Amino acid sequence: MTKPGADDKVALGRINGVWGTRGWIKVFSDTDPPEAIFDYQPWMLDQSEEALSVAEWRRQGPRLVARVTGIDSTEQAAGLIGRSLSVRRKDLPPPEPDRYYWSDLIGLEVINLEGHVYGKIQRLVETGANDVIEASGEQGTTMIPFIPELYVKSVDLVGGKVTVDWPLDWVDEADAEQD
Repeated sequence: MTKPGADDKVALGRINGVWGTRGWIKVFSDTDPPEAIFDYQPWMLDQSEEALSVAEWRRQGPRLVARVTGIDSTEQAAGLIGRSLSVRRKDLPPPEPDRYYWSDLIGLEVINLEGHVYGKIQRLVETGANDVIEASGEQGTTMIPFIPELYVKSVDLVGGKVTVDWPLDWVDEADAEQD
Protein backbone atom coordinates (compact mmCIF):
# COMPACT_ATOMS: atom_id res chain seq x y z
CA MET A 1 0.00 0.00 0.00
CA THR A 2 1.32 3.43 -0.85
CA LYS A 3 0.41 6.81 0.48
CA PRO A 4 -2.34 8.56 -1.48
CA GLY A 5 -1.03 10.74 -4.30
CA ALA A 6 -1.80 14.38 -5.07
CA ASP A 7 -3.78 13.35 -8.16
CA ASP A 8 -6.08 11.03 -6.17
CA LYS A 9 -9.62 12.22 -5.62
CA VAL A 10 -11.46 12.40 -2.31
CA ALA A 11 -15.26 12.12 -2.18
CA LEU A 12 -17.04 15.16 -0.76
CA GLY A 13 -20.74 14.52 -1.40
CA ARG A 14 -23.26 14.50 -4.22
CA ILE A 15 -25.86 16.54 -6.05
CA ASN A 16 -29.26 15.39 -4.91
CA GLY A 17 -31.73 17.75 -6.55
CA VAL A 18 -32.64 21.01 -8.19
CA TRP A 19 -33.55 24.04 -6.13
CA GLY A 20 -35.57 26.92 -7.55
CA THR A 21 -35.97 27.88 -11.19
CA ARG A 22 -32.57 29.38 -12.02
CA GLY A 23 -30.37 26.32 -12.11
CA TRP A 24 -29.40 26.06 -8.46
CA ILE A 25 -28.63 22.57 -7.13
CA LYS A 26 -29.18 20.84 -3.79
CA VAL A 27 -25.91 19.54 -2.36
CA PHE A 28 -25.53 16.61 0.04
CA SER A 29 -22.23 16.98 1.90
CA ASP A 30 -20.10 14.26 3.48
CA THR A 31 -17.78 16.87 5.03
CA ASP A 32 -17.73 17.86 8.69
CA PRO A 33 -19.16 20.44 9.07
CA PRO A 34 -21.37 20.06 5.98
CA GLU A 35 -20.67 23.64 4.82
CA ALA A 36 -16.97 22.79 4.47
CA ILE A 37 -17.77 21.22 1.08
CA PHE A 38 -17.72 24.75 -0.34
CA ASP A 39 -14.16 25.33 0.88
CA TYR A 40 -12.81 22.81 -1.63
CA GLN A 41 -12.83 23.84 -5.28
CA PRO A 42 -13.18 22.94 -8.01
CA TRP A 43 -15.50 19.97 -7.59
CA MET A 44 -14.83 17.00 -9.84
CA LEU A 45 -17.89 15.08 -11.09
CA ASP A 46 -18.06 11.30 -10.66
CA GLN A 47 -14.30 10.92 -10.12
CA SER A 48 -13.77 12.27 -13.66
CA GLU A 49 -11.88 15.36 -14.79
CA GLU A 50 -15.16 17.21 -15.44
CA ALA A 51 -15.11 20.14 -13.03
CA LEU A 52 -17.70 22.47 -11.46
CA SER A 53 -16.98 25.82 -9.84
CA VAL A 54 -19.35 27.22 -7.23
CA ALA A 55 -20.42 30.79 -7.99
CA GLU A 56 -22.41 31.15 -4.76
CA TRP A 57 -24.00 29.00 -2.09
CA ARG A 58 -26.15 29.21 1.02
CA ARG A 59 -27.98 27.19 3.61
CA GLN A 60 -31.67 27.06 2.72
CA GLY A 61 -33.50 25.64 5.73
CA PRO A 62 -32.01 22.21 6.43
CA ARG A 63 -30.31 21.90 3.02
CA LEU A 64 -27.31 23.32 1.24
CA VAL A 65 -27.89 24.86 -2.19
CA ALA A 66 -25.46 26.23 -4.74
CA ARG A 67 -25.28 27.99 -8.07
CA VAL A 68 -22.47 26.66 -10.22
CA THR A 69 -20.82 28.50 -13.07
CA GLY A 70 -22.36 27.68 -16.44
CA ILE A 71 -25.56 26.12 -15.08
CA ASP A 72 -28.40 28.59 -15.60
CA SER A 73 -31.57 26.53 -16.00
CA THR A 74 -33.56 23.90 -14.18
CA GLU A 75 -32.99 21.51 -17.09
CA GLN A 76 -29.19 21.88 -16.92
CA ALA A 77 -29.25 21.44 -13.14
CA ALA A 78 -31.47 18.34 -13.43
CA GLY A 79 -28.79 16.73 -15.57
CA LEU A 80 -26.45 16.86 -12.57
CA ILE A 81 -28.74 15.03 -10.11
CA GLY A 82 -27.09 11.95 -8.67
CA ARG A 83 -23.56 12.94 -9.70
CA SER A 84 -20.92 12.54 -7.03
CA LEU A 85 -18.64 15.39 -6.00
CA SER A 86 -14.96 14.94 -5.25
CA VAL A 87 -11.84 17.08 -5.05
CA ARG A 88 -8.23 16.43 -5.92
CA ARG A 89 -6.20 15.38 -2.91
CA LYS A 90 -3.75 18.26 -3.53
CA ASP A 91 -6.61 20.75 -3.03
CA LEU A 92 -7.26 19.50 0.52
CA PRO A 93 -5.37 20.61 3.59
CA PRO A 94 -3.34 17.86 5.24
CA PRO A 95 -5.31 16.23 8.07
CA GLU A 96 -4.42 17.17 11.62
CA PRO A 97 -2.29 14.68 13.57
CA ASP A 98 -4.20 11.48 14.35
CA ARG A 99 -7.02 12.52 12.02
CA TYR A 100 -7.67 10.82 8.68
CA TYR A 101 -9.65 11.28 5.53
CA TRP A 102 -11.99 8.29 5.34
CA SER A 103 -10.88 7.63 1.78
CA ASP A 104 -7.34 7.00 3.13
CA LEU A 105 -8.64 4.24 5.40
CA ILE A 106 -10.61 2.30 2.77
CA GLY A 107 -8.71 -0.83 1.83
CA LEU A 108 -6.47 -0.92 4.91
CA GLU A 109 -6.17 -4.29 6.63
CA VAL A 110 -7.68 -4.52 10.15
CA ILE A 111 -5.69 -6.64 12.61
CA ASN A 112 -6.34 -7.11 16.32
CA LEU A 113 -3.72 -7.19 19.08
CA GLU A 114 -3.62 -11.01 18.93
CA GLY A 115 -2.80 -10.94 15.21
CA HIS A 116 -6.25 -11.95 13.91
CA VAL A 117 -6.99 -10.35 10.54
CA TYR A 118 -10.59 -9.14 10.28
CA GLY A 119 -10.17 -8.18 6.63
CA LYS A 120 -9.99 -4.89 4.80
CA ILE A 121 -11.93 -1.72 5.54
CA GLN A 122 -14.80 -1.52 3.07
CA ARG A 123 -16.31 1.67 4.44
CA LEU A 124 -16.78 3.77 7.53
CA VAL A 125 -20.21 4.51 8.92
CA GLU A 126 -21.16 7.64 10.83
CA THR A 127 -23.55 6.62 13.62
CA GLY A 128 -23.84 9.84 15.59
CA ALA A 129 -22.19 8.40 18.69
CA ASN A 130 -18.96 7.46 16.89
CA ASP A 131 -17.74 6.32 13.50
CA VAL A 132 -17.64 2.58 12.81
CA ILE A 133 -15.20 0.57 10.67
CA GLU A 134 -16.77 -2.07 8.44
CA ALA A 135 -14.08 -4.67 7.76
CA SER A 136 -14.72 -7.64 5.47
CA GLY A 137 -12.58 -10.72 5.09
CA GLU A 138 -12.73 -14.48 4.75
CA GLN A 139 -14.80 -14.80 7.93
CA GLY A 140 -17.39 -12.20 6.98
CA THR A 141 -18.00 -8.60 7.99
CA THR A 142 -17.05 -7.12 11.34
CA MET A 143 -18.11 -3.73 12.67
CA ILE A 144 -15.63 -2.02 15.02
CA PRO A 145 -16.07 1.42 16.62
CA PHE A 146 -13.46 3.86 15.33
CA ILE A 147 -12.49 5.21 18.73
CA PRO A 148 -8.77 6.04 18.84
CA GLU A 149 -6.83 4.84 21.88
CA LEU A 150 -9.77 2.78 23.16
CA TYR A 151 -10.33 0.39 20.23
CA VAL A 152 -8.16 1.76 17.42
CA LYS A 153 -4.60 1.45 18.67
CA SER A 154 -2.75 2.57 15.54
CA VAL A 155 -3.24 3.55 11.90
CA ASP A 156 -0.35 2.87 9.54
CA LEU A 157 -1.25 4.39 6.18
CA VAL A 158 2.10 3.53 4.60
CA GLY A 159 2.04 -0.05 5.94
CA GLY A 160 -1.62 -0.44 5.00
CA LYS A 161 -3.01 -1.56 8.34
CA VAL A 162 -5.11 -0.55 11.31
CA THR A 163 -4.43 -2.27 14.64
CA VAL A 164 -7.45 -2.63 16.90
CA ASP A 165 -8.14 -3.83 20.43
CA TRP A 166 -11.13 -5.93 19.41
CA PRO A 167 -10.80 -9.53 20.62
CA LEU A 168 -12.17 -12.26 18.39
CA ASP A 169 -14.58 -13.41 21.11
CA TRP A 170 -16.35 -10.02 20.87
CA VAL A 171 -17.49 -10.87 17.36
CA ASP A 172 -20.99 -12.34 17.17
CA GLU A 173 -20.60 -15.42 14.95
CA ALA A 174 -24.03 -14.88 13.37
CA ASP A 175 -23.11 -11.30 12.43
CA ALA A 176 -19.70 -12.31 11.05
CA GLU A 177 -21.30 -14.88 8.72
CA GLN A 178 -23.65 -12.35 7.13
CA ASP A 179 -22.42 -10.51 4.06
